[in-house]
Amino acid sequence: MKLGAFSISLSVKDLALSRAFYEKLGFSKFHGEEEQKWLILKNGDTVIGLFEGMFPKNMLTFNPGWDQDAQNIDDFDDVREIQKSLLAAGLTLESRAEGEAGPASIVLTDPDGNPILIDQHR
Repeated sequence: MKLGAFSISLSVKDLALSRAFYEKLGFSKFHGEEEQKWLILKNGDTVIGLFEGMFPKNMLTFNPGWDQDAQNIDDFDDVREIQKSLLAAGLTLESRAEGEAGPASIVLTDPDGNPILIDQHR
């Protein structure tokens, strides 16, 4: 199963404060809209998303169809195919992908309560 680019999505209380902290660790803005209360930061291939008030918990995030630089890759598993595989393996999904093609996402939770977002943008 090809899950795509990996990042950690952090639910932060103060976007500016969190950005300043992670910049001191060597991260820099890669993408995002501060006025919309979200930023994507990078340090090498490591990607962190900062989201103020959007998610109740931190979560693991995978982006099928993207590499670590958010560039399209041709060889990837569509989120709907990933969904079929996960359901066939007996996993429970909190949200499911709709439609037959294009952007969609699914959410599941690991045994320790960590949410996992598989978010396809293309």
